[in-house]
Order: sequence, then C-alpha cells, then structure tokens
Amino acid sequence: MSPTSSQSSTPRVKICCIASVEEAALAVACGASALGLVSHMPSGPGVIDDELIAEIAATVPPAIGTFLLTCRQSVADIVDQQRFCRTNTIQICDHLTRGTHRELKDALPGISVVQVVHMTGRESIDEAVKIAPHVDAILLDSGNQKLAVKELGGTGRTHDWSLSRTIREHIIREGISVPMFLAGGLAPENVAKAIEAVGPFGLDVCSGVRTDGRLDAIKLRGFFSAIAGVGTTLPK
Repeated sequence: MSPTSSQSSTPRVKICCIASVEEAALAVACGASALGLVSHMPSGPGVIDDELIAEIAATVPPAIGTFLLTCRQSVADIVDQQRFCRTNTIQICDHLTRGTHRELKDALPGISVVQVVHMTGRESIDEAVKIAPHVDAILLDSGNQKLAVKELGGTGRTHDWSLSRTIREHIIREGISVPMFLAGGLAPENVAKAIEAVGPFGLDVCSGVRTDGRLDAIKLRGFFSAIAGVGTTLPK
C-alpha cells in the first residue's frame, strides 16, 4: 500500500458505502482500487450488516482493498469483527480506547489498518502525525466525534483542505512513509481541485457518486474521468 515514487501519479480511488455484490462489481469495473463496507455506525449512510459485508468481501478480487469500516473502539472487538467479515483492511472510524494499533496488527497479521482522523481543527494535525507511524494509512474525513450523536463519516461535507495539506507536508517532513486518503464531500465537480489542493495518495468517495443512495454508474464514470491526468506527487 505504501507509495514508492516521487513522480506524479493519479490517486487511488476507494468507493465507499458499497451495499451489494453488484455495486462492488460496478465500482471495480470502473477502476476502484478499494471498496468501503460500512458496519454499524451511530449515524451516516451505507450501513449494512456484517453478514452482507462478509458476502461482498468474498466476491472481490484479492488485489482490491476491502475496507471494513468499524466504530468499535476495543482491539478485541475489532479482531472478532474482522475475523467474521474477512476483509483485507480495517478502517477504524473512531479512537481506540482499549488496546493499540500495534496490538491490532499483531493479532491480525496481513490485514492492513487504516485510521480515520476527523478534521475538526488544527488539533487534527497533531493527531494525524502522532498516529501515522503506527498504521498502514490514514484517512482524513469530515466527521465529528464530539457531537452527542457521533459523525464518523459519510457526512457529504468537505473540510478545510489546507489542514489536510499541512498534515501531508508534516508526514513527509517527518519521513513517515504512510499513504494518506482524502474523504469528505468529494464529487466529480470538485475532485480535481481537491487533488491539487491536498496531493493525497488516495481518494474516498460515497455520496458524490450516488443518486438516491444507489451507486450511479454515470456519476462514477464521471468521477474517474475528472481525476484522469490530475496527478499528485507522492513521497519517496
């Protein structure tokens, strides 16, 4: 998963909120490098049960990332969930409160661990830089864990991309070779500007390629067309 080139490269794309085997196949056919499978969340779209996550993950080619989005905060609970769902990647959407990222990786060898950092202000910069060395990737999103009902993703909102750019620059400066995904309100209309503003390794999109909650083939192809030729320079 780690970027290895300093040359301009088109960002990888993760299509989130996949709700069926058919949606997964459509996303992959259009060029997705990864799929997001959303388990129980306190709010937000795209939630499916763990049985369906396992069914979808089993149909996806091994080269494609299958991200289990979880709001669980205990390493033991996350391990149990992944072993049932059998995805190749875990996306932690909240803070770990019991256990560490290292313990999670030790318990699940070969499974990638991605930590979401919600961009609520400049404090998110320190959080991202602190976490980055301990995970396989970080994902910058527009949620808010401080609300009475937590927002852990799928808000359809953009955030301050200058903060995301600062995080990317800090990570490079610290010599941390970890991919950074950008999420939050991305759509065919703004994704080129997002790439130019942030320079992410990958992009994460949900509502921007959907109509009435369903994956829209026209919007999906439009998203990939919009990023074609818009390169980002990845760290060595």
